[in-house]
Amino acid sequence: MIYLTLFLVSLLSATLLPLGSEALLLYDFSLGHSVLCLWTVATVGNTLGAIVNYWLGMKGEVWLEKNGYLSSEKMQKAHRRFEKWGGWVLLLSWAPIIGDPLTFIAGVLRYDFIKFLLIVAFAKGMRYAAVLGGYSIGTGG
Repeated sequence: MIYLTLFLVSLLSATLLPLGSEALLLYDFSLGHSVLCLWTVATVGNTLGAIVNYWLGMKGEVWLEKNGYLSSEKMQKAHRRFEKWGGWVLLLSWAPIIGDPLTFIAGVLRYDFIKFLLIVAFAKGMRYAAVLGGYSIGTGG
């Protein structure tokens, strides 16, 4: 049940919902659960949440254009900019506040899904590794 809860919280916190999974990850780690299992579950859940944002972005583009939030001119300009910096920008997909919208925008712009998946999974995995490593160092463990 611990891993399922961590998975769900990690998944939901990577969507546009304002949740955080780091506290639960550290709590579970402090109880002595496997660091590798916790890291894997959190990373997979958070990456799947980013995929949900990507999908919502892909499906939401028509609605955004229809309701005047996006113009085709703005979309072309954003697409060129994201193509130039997109992969590097997605390395910030782990960051609070800006990370979730970046994964949504990648979907709107139909950024290459395989590149998206590799970059986002790497970024999120490194973030959780840093959180767990920092906690271990801070507690002398």
